[in-house]
Amino acid sequence: MAEPSTQPISVTPFLELTRKEWSALAPHTPQPFAIEDLAKIVALGDRLDLAEVAEVYVPLSGLLNRYATGVRGVRRSVADFLQRPSSPTPFIIGVAGSVAVGKSTVARLLRKLLSGWEGTPRVELVTTDGFLYPNAELLRRGIMTRKGFPESYDRRALLRFVQQVKSGAAEVRAPVYSHLHYDILPNASLIVNRPDVLIVEGLNVLQPPLGGAHLAVSDLFDFSIYVDARTSDIKNWYVDRFLGLQRGAFADPDSYFHRYADLTEETAIATASGLWDSINGPNLEQNVLPTRARASLVLRKAADHTVSSVLLRKV
Repeated sequence: MAEPSTQPISVTPFLELTRKEWSALAPHTPQPFAIEDLAKIVALGDRLDLAEVAEVYVPLSGLLNRYATGVRGVRRSVADFLQRPSSPTPFIIGVAGSVAVGKSTVARLLRKLLSGWEGTPRVELVTTDGFLYPNAELLRRGIMTRKGFPESYDRRALLRFVQQVKSGAAEVRAPVYSHLHYDILPNASLIVNRPDVLIVEGLNVLQPPLGGAHLAVSDLFDFSIYVDARTSDIKNWYVDRFLGLQRGAFADPDSYFHRYADLTEETAIATASGLWDSINGPNLEQNVLPTRARASLVLRKAADHTVSSVLLRKV
């Protein structure tokens, strides 16, 4: 009788597909999008090209559409079993990841692509930036330098918002954040009216319940995506983005960061690196990265910002 193997068995809850394996799914994915439509979608995000949209994100939108259709079928079946009318509720997707990793672009892209599929024509996107405490409150609490950390968000308000959408409320309002002013806009709100799909994008959306809470916003997601990359690469992208904003948005006198507009390139790089090392890097390591394992799907990016592999949680 052969001796049992003493080699450790690699057990993982994820199925990993290389970029080549994932892109091979594209020709087998029904295409509700014309080439000219995809070309317009590319303009929604930096560092995207038509090939990546077609090979990575169109198949991903097709997969999400299948999940959404399946969840609706289960809900109808359960309603039939309970002998109660079936009331439609939105399919909710969480998109998480570090600052500068490209999660906002992924969320905007999926919003556009999902709206092209039959069954999910009405897709809304909400970012958790709107649920940051206003700067005045952050200053009052002494946590202005921890903006983006979990404690800088009104987590109860975010949870309440997602609960209301999930319950099928006819109209739900979310606060609006201005990146120009680096603050919540008073008297402004985003109205969500019973979408087929709601995408919630933010740094900490996959956090488990905190501070003795019994429910986290991630508990209300039907599917979640974590946009991943090596920390060293993300830092480089953050510095590059800072330099781009310095030449663009920071030049606006109304910008909160206008004081950085006239920095030399050398000083700007040092400033961006310091901000990363003191705020964004620690937040990634302490709070964001530990939530990666809780995602339904991980998009792993290479140093050139393109998706190199996809990890899908086994059903």
